[in-house]
Amino acid sequence: MSPITFRMQNAGGHWLQEILHGPKCRIDFACAPRGKNEPRNASPAGVNATMADGQQIAIAPPRRRAVNRPSPIGCAACTNRRPGWFCSLGSAVLADLELATTTISIPAQAPLFTQGEDARCLYLICSGYIKLTAGHSRDREMIVRVAGPGSMLGLYAILSHGVYEVSAESLTAAQLRPVERDRFQNFLRAHKEAQMRAVQCICQEYRFALQDACRIALAETVAGRLGRLLLELGHQIGERIDGGFRFPLLLTHEEMASMTCTTRETVTRTLGQFRKDGWISTEDAIVTLHKPDELQALV
Repeated sequence: MSPITFRMQNAGGHWLQEILHGPKCRIDFACAPRGKNEPRNASPAGVNATMADGQQIAIAPPRRRAVNRPSPIGCAACTNRRPGWFCSLGSAVLADLELATTTISIPAQAPLFTQGEDARCLYLICSGYIKLTAGHSRDREMIVRVAGPGSMLGLYAILSHGVYEVSAESLTAAQLRPVERDRFQNFLRAHKEAQMRAVQCICQEYRFALQDACRIALAETVAGRLGRLLLELGHQIGERIDGGFRFPLLLTHEEMASMTCTTRETVTRTLGQFRKDGWISTEDAIVTLHKPDELQALV
């Protein structure tokens, strides 16, 4: 059997022509002229095989196989990114942060860490909601706030080499990125942008604590305290809509009562009045604040 030869040439208006010679056949692979935006690896337009007896056989070009490419994953492609949090850092800094983390998933009502426990890592919330509480026992505890996507939990405790000042428990199924203390501190040393973002996040935590104090101490009525709580939830975990806010209803009336120093029955009655006045509405576990100015006027 004579050897098979292979050569490539440009001819006849074809941008590529490959010719295989064999003892019993000649095969021409021809691609049509390539368009301006057509990739170089375009499929051939057709294949002709000429047998030794002169018979020509037309062979259809091979069909491209569909390739299921994975969608982009990671912080840069996340739709839950919020300005002002660590997940909104620049692309290069964010890539280094991802290298220092992994992704974990937890179900609803799963404890994350406990008040007074040594802080060994912090947690970046990718999706879901976490309830933060403070107190000495289940009978005497207060919900500090609800943290949502973008929030960083345990930042102050990690930076101060201390203990967690609150307990954290998931309200919904959640996806988190834990970062070990030493890795996070090395990450901060390497990036000034991350250092500034850490300061901003601590300032945000201070603002939340101040809002808690003002809600309890300055609002003279239950309606004022409850109205302020709804506004805080709208700003912290909600989305803006025309003239108001929308956020998921994650807290029970009893939990809302603990955050406003009142009883569950009073919360139920007050929320009913807000709905009757057209200030809020609830549907499919979603709260909509239609008239936030009216709620603000109660404070």
